Order: sequence, then C-alpha cells, then structure tokens
Amino acid sequence: MSVLAKRKNTYENVQELKDYIFRGEDIKNIEFVTGDGIYLWDSEGKQYIDCEAGTFNLSLGYQNKEVIGAVKEQADKMVHLSSSYLCKPVLELAKNLIEVSPDNLTKVTTKVSSGSTANEGAIKLAQYYTGKREVVSFYRSHVGQTIFMQTVSGLSFRRKPFNFSQNNISHIPYPYCYRCHLESEYPKCNCKCVEQIRDYLIYGSSGNVSCIIMEPILGNGGNQVPPKEFFHKLKQLCDEENIVLIFDEIQTGIGRTGKMFAAQYFDVEPNLMSVAKGLGGTGFQIAAILMEEKFNIMEGYLHSFTYGSNVLSCSAGVKTLDIINNDQFLDNVTNCGDFIMEILYKFKEKYDFIGDVRGVGLMIGVEIVKDKKSKEPDKNLTKEIAKRALKNGLLIRTSLYGFGNVFKIRPSLNITLEECDEMMTKLEKVLDEFQR
Repeated sequence: MSVLAKRKNTYENVQELKDYIFRGEDIKNIEFVTGDGIYLWDSEGKQYIDCEAGTFNLSLGYQNKEVIGAVKEQADKMVHLSSSYLCKPVLELAKNLIEVSPDNLTKVTTKVSSGSTANEGAIKLAQYYTGKREVVSFYRSHVGQTIFMQTVSGLSFRRKPFNFSQNNISHIPYPYCYRCHLESEYPKCNCKCVEQIRDYLIYGSSGNVSCIIMEPILGNGGNQVPPKEFFHKLKQLCDEENIVLIFDEIQTGIGRTGKMFAAQYFDVEPNLMSVAKGLGGTGFQIAAILMEEKFNIMEGYLHSFTYGSNVLSCSAGVKTLDIINNDQFLDNVTNCGDFIMEILYKFKEKYDFIGDVRGVGLMIGVEIVKDKKSKEPDKNLTKEIAKRALKNGLLIRTSLYGFGNVFKIRPSLNITLEECDEMMTKLEKVLDEFQR
C-alpha cells in the first residue's frame, strides 16, 4: 500500500471516530498528523501555515525540540508530584517568572491548571485582601470558560443558555478607539473613557468594588489596543479608590507584544497578573498568578488544583522562558510584527473591506467592514475569509468565537521574516478573491 493510500485510510478511520466526539459535527474535516514550527501537515500531505499558533498558546510553535527535550528529561525522573511538596522545576519556574515580570510583582503561584483558574484565583486574592466583593470587567472580554469566569467575561452569548448568578459582577465599555462608544477620537479625547469608569464606580457600583480585571489587549473581543495613557489613568484611578488592578496576560504574555508582558509594553504595574497559554512553549498546559507581596496572605488551600504546578509543564515553562527572555528573540517578535503590519497597512488601502488594522508585536487584528465610511461590521465576509484561507493553507481565527468581524494574525513567536512573507503572500491571494 502506498504512503498516500495509507494516509487516506487513516483519514477515513479518523472521520469514523469523530462520531464519538461531543459536537463532532462542529469539527472541521481535516486530520492533522504532524507539525513543525508554524507549519502543519494533514493526512493528505497538504501543508498549512498556522496563523493562530494553536489557540494562541504555541509561543514556540509545533514540536519545539528544546522544550520537548526538557520535558523528556524531567519525565525520566518524575511525572507528577503533589503541589504540597517542593521540586526544582516548580521552584525554578517561580523564580524565573518573577525575574521577568514587572518589578512590583514578587510572588507567584502555579497551583492553577488553566487561564480560567488563574483568573479566578486572582479575583479571590483581590477579594481576600480588600474584603470587598464586586468585580468589574469589560465588554467583549474573554477571561475564562469556567462558570464563574463566564459570568465575568464580557460575552453575553456564552452565558445565555445557562442560569449563572451575576451577583457582584459588572461590565464597562472597553476602550475601542476605532469605534469609540463616546464618539471621541484619541488623543483629543484625553481618555475620557476613564472618567466614565470613575463615574460608574461612584454612581453605578455597589461601592464595594474589589478589582477591575482586564486584558491589556482585548484578545477574542477584536484585538483592541488601548493607548498607553489609558492604562496610566486607569492605574491611578484604581490606586485612588483602593481597587486591585488585575491584568489577564494569558494571551498577551510571554513575549507576544515584543516585551515579556504587555504590562511592560504599556509601562504600567498591575497589582495581580495571570499568565498561561504561551508559557507552555509548544503546547504544554500551564498557568500561574503573579502578585504583589501584600497578597501573600491567603491560605493556599483556598485555591489549589490537582494538576496545578504540574512538574512536566513547569519544566516546559522553564525552558520556554529561557528561550524567549532574550533581547534578540524579542526583537525578532517586534521586527516580524512591524513587517506584517506594514503589509497590512497596504492591504487596508488596497481592499475596500478592511476598515482597520491594529496590533502590537505578533498580536494583530484586521477589522472587516461593509463600508469604510459607516464602519458597519461585516461578520459574514470575515467568516468567508477564514474559510477560504483554510482551503488555501492558512489557519486564521476570527473574533468573538466566529461571531465577530475581526480576523487575527498571531503566529508562533519564533517565526522568521521569510515565513512572514510567505504567510502574507498567501493571505493576499485569499483577500484578492473578495475584492469588490
């Protein structure tokens, strides 16, 4: 039997097995068999460029040999250990995380098993420290998938089928410069959206706000990038009102912006910070909460998970930080991001359906509209672009779980300029098919 015939046979078998998967009909009919860097190959031998880095978690791409080597070495010694005990990978990861984080963050816990549980833990720490209960989040935010974090997220369609209590949880507008809800324009506006947040705290809240949690760049909500001034004013407001500022750096952290954390790019010091996704390097599941010293008072048993501080994942995290925490590596992220943005700005002039292009480092969004003057979102066209891209060998994600009008470009951070050029050449061919 030929190699191709064997692959086809494998593909058919996989399709049969798909019948056993929950909501299997939602899964695309592609069986991927191997990956390397930014590339994937399916069972038919077709090559794809992954513009989404898995689920934005493959900071070092598929099958990074250094990370996998570190994990294999640890696996020969010990695969699992209760987080009640000490082991080198966990301790080393904690030390290394603190060394690369904003200076005010001096403690870390890895006793969390996902970004969702990291954000939950950060909120618990804020409530425990302040003695206050209300949580403020932003419209369109994606801060987790657990029951509690779905109520905190600013995406109502994910809550609609369920009966979750939203007591003590409030939402406020995110600074969306392209479609400002205050119909203002930066920098003339002087970030008056922060004053609106102040008004909410004074007049709309219960007066019992423990924390504001936000993604410094809105990830699934459309890749919104607030001005640096916004963060400086928001931090000042939080300090004045004794409110804990939590940064969800699950997507923005570990070099994605060209800095280790977006907090450093925006030059602001949050009180708490959650990290996950890219910390696993090549796909290992890991998360952590970084905090100021004053939060080191809550008993550990109040937020601890069986597979938190996973020994293998911490080994992956140590090696990932070792690779990414390098000026040359981070400069490459910035240079590749600038290269992609320069091409996208040209695309914005070329295509009448691209309304806005925005991003920092390798966290980039392209907003699709029906008309540039009205800025009316074109969600259907956005979906069609993603579908056509897939057929042409590009994996692209769209905003709001496919309900939004922004597609995102977030490849692995170790992508080269040559690979960026290849990716953008393929994308241009896809967009050409939709030019009106």
